[in-house]
Amino acid sequence: MDRQIPSRRDASRQTPSAASPPSATKSERMEEITGSQDSPVTIPLLQQMKRDHQKIVGVVAWDYQMAQIVDRAGVDIVSVGDSVGVNLWGHSNPLEVTLEEMLIVCKAVRRGVKRAVVSCDFPYGPLQESMQAALSAAIRLVKEAGIDILKLDGANDFPETVAAIVHAGIPVFAQFGITPQTALRYGIQYSDAAKPDAQIPPEMTAHFVEQAKRLESAGASLLDFTNSGPLAGEAVVRAVSIPVIGGFGGGPWLDGRIRMAHAAIGYAASAIDSQTENYANVARTTLDAITRYAEDVRTARQIKGTAPGTSTPRTTIRTTP
Repeated sequence: MDRQIPSRRDASRQTPSAASPPSATKSERMEEITGSQDSPVTIPLLQQMKRDHQKIVGVVAWDYQMAQIVDRAGVDIVSVGDSVGVNLWGHSNPLEVTLEEMLIVCKAVRRGVKRAVVSCDFPYGPLQESMQAALSAAIRLVKEAGIDILKLDGANDFPETVAAIVHAGIPVFAQFGITPQTALRYGIQYSDAAKPDAQIPPEMTAHFVEQAKRLESAGASLLDFTNSGPLAGEAVVRAVSIPVIGGFGGGPWLDGRIRMAHAAIGYAASAIDSQTENYANVARTTLDAITRYAEDVRTARQIKGTAPGTSTPRTTIRTTP
């Protein structure tokens, strides 16, 4: 039997029963499943949510402040993505992100999250190098960064390594899905694959169902199905007992959704002039606020956030006579 690392989350709460009283309201059933805002989320709880047909909410965060905010909002999973390299650091490719950098980011997010499950992307390299390299890196992310589950992109190509990591007691969030290469193999346009009206060949759907089952058999606790589309997405959800969550190309047909917090709030500079409907436009708000701040400084007005008529106290340095 696979060993599992004892979790402070698992020790702090028990998995709720699968059945609720017939008379229970939707809000009462939801409270039974998710507990209060202060109750920690566990991996068994996420799996129970699938059985009870309750959607799982995931967000990607990369820093301590954002981690605190999304955790307070009551999300179920906070995923630390290697997308930090492109979206926060300006890299051209997430493959440039190293294990040492992911450790720093994961530590920051871990310090900010008290309730949600913390997932961390495996950076490119260890999984491709060898099983031992992958195990060593996975253990470091658990021991040094305190993550709850490890997210493996391309996990379907390394089922033995997935099983080895799980056997070491580290839960796995396995990512797979439609890539440009997969789409080409089945004769469809990659850009069209995730559209609601996309015509996915039956053999392609069968391919992803097979992958999902293989990953579940290897011991994965959660699946991230990228660019699932409704046809393949629904088929995979029905085929496995573990939660199937999706970001790009996902939809309500999956067990849950995951999205970058920065994208949800319109944080990127590109959002300033974007016409895309979003939950907020923090970039525009920030631009306006910093513009007003600059005007106050240049016109010798007191800046906001400080008490009127006050200034930073000066420290008097006393010298010995």
